[in-house]
Amino acid sequence: MSANGGTKAIVAALLANVGIAVTKFIAFLLTGSSSMLAESIHSVADSGNQGLLLLGGKRAKREATPQHPFGYGRERYIYAFIVSIVLFTVGGLFALYEAYHKWSHPEPITSWQWVPVVVLVAAIIMETFSFRTAIVESNHVRGNQSWVKFVRRAKAPELPVVLLEDLGALVGLVFALFGVGMTLITGNGKWDAAGTAMIGVLLVAIAIILAIETKSLLLGEGAEEHDVAAIERAVTDGPEVERIIHMKTLYLGPEELMVAAKIGVPACDNTEKLARDINTVEARIRAAVPLARVIYLEPDIYNPAAAGRAGAVRSEAGSDEVSERAGS
Repeated sequence: MSANGGTKAIVAALLANVGIAVTKFIAFLLTGSSSMLAESIHSVADSGNQGLLLLGGKRAKREATPQHPFGYGRERYIYAFIVSIVLFTVGGLFALYEAYHKWSHPEPITSWQWVPVVVLVAAIIMETFSFRTAIVESNHVRGNQSWVKFVRRAKAPELPVVLLEDLGALVGLVFALFGVGMTLITGNGKWDAAGTAMIGVLLVAIAIILAIETKSLLLGEGAEEHDVAAIERAVTDGPEVERIIHMKTLYLGPEELMVAAKIGVPACDNTEKLARDINTVEARIRAAVPLARVIYLEPDIYNPAAAGRAGAVRSEAGSDEVSERAGS
């Protein structure tokens, strides 16, 4: 993902949410609408979340240290996970609490009745521009993936987070407009509470989705299948390597992939030639997948008989485990 694209989307969302939060809170003070209060807190939480994403991006650029030899790239995942927690607690749970309170003690909107409608329509317009910016920046890196696949598989968390937040904000504004509108039409404050509850459920659902996806990134994800295939072709596309014995990949951060592989090489007594061959293979890997910046290649002599015995041992161990489970 383009880091600049992610930053642009975050800044656009931050500016929109700060302005929206101020207008929503003024509307709440004038009308006492619970939907407006829930949306005010929602926008404040979103503004804080965008600040967290910007902070995570800045801290992730720190140089590697002896204590953190692979750098701080994963800080972007940590701050994205914190965002999901903030959205769940400050946004979702607060809205559900406010909905319960207003349902128990419904209050019609009796003063400044036109204010919440005007504010919500203006907020929808501003949020639409923010959402459009996130879509445009995401399309630069999304390729042919569906939106669901992009959110689930993106290694850089900022754009998926902003996309889901902006989508949630737009839908939440529609819910708030529904609750406020029905309250104004019927004079029954329970419609306002219902709109607030819908906002709370929406925010909790989005927070759970974000938490699940960022948890996977924090645990460590390997390269996508097409990148793995490209790396394998780069390794074996030359006389230096006979075969890949085994290989593992791991994202150290959104823009840094580690590749570790044991490779079968022809028998050779010349260590200088072996070193040059490994350097050549590493250069091919970096050309094929530029994000592969940390590469460890272990040369070995492939022995089919030894590999067969190792496979048989693994198979036997698996059979024993199955038998133990069946007998337990």
